[in-house]
Amino acid sequence: MPDPIVDISTIKPCLLVVMGVSGCGKSKLAKGLREKLSWPFQEGDDLHSEHNIEKMSRGVPLTDEDRIPWLEKCHDWLVKSEQNHHGSGILTCSALKKRYRDILRKNIQNPFYFIYIHVPEDILLKRLLKRKGHFMPASLLSSQIETLEPLQPNEPFIEIKVEEEPFEEVLQKTLYQLQQRSLKAGS
Repeated sequence: MPDPIVDISTIKPCLLVVMGVSGCGKSKLAKGLREKLSWPFQEGDDLHSEHNIEKMSRGVPLTDEDRIPWLEKCHDWLVKSEQNHHGSGILTCSALKKRYRDILRKNIQNPFYFIYIHVPEDILLKRLLKRKGHFMPASLLSSQIETLEPLQPNEPFIEIKVEEEPFEEVLQKTLYQLQQRSLKAGS
């Protein structure tokens, strides 16, 4: 199937949280979106406290108590991006539970979407075992999958199913979905 045609100029400013479990490709997709859209970008992992990073590095899953201050920092970045960049911005964040996602989007006025990257568990594990230089070990994948709560119909999201297709195809699918949402909002 040929890639869908995307006219970047039709994509209206919005806030995006590229989400999913570790190894799904959040950072790569978010950076690709930043390159195509020229919107501000924040790697959510960079907002973790030293305590959280140290804990995950030891293979210990984070608790809600660990995550809430981090999610508040992520939310603060989204609010600043909304105010300072014409309502556009791209953040990576696992956003595994609905209550976490509610924190991220509270009081946001501009269009907002979670970009949920859904990757089969066997592919995720292969990716994590190959990954170098990241504090999140493959041993925490199962706890993330167990924690992940399905997105609800009242949550604004775009689900991108990924298996082994080339990255450029995944990026194009995402841009196409954003374009469709923008066109729908404009009609």
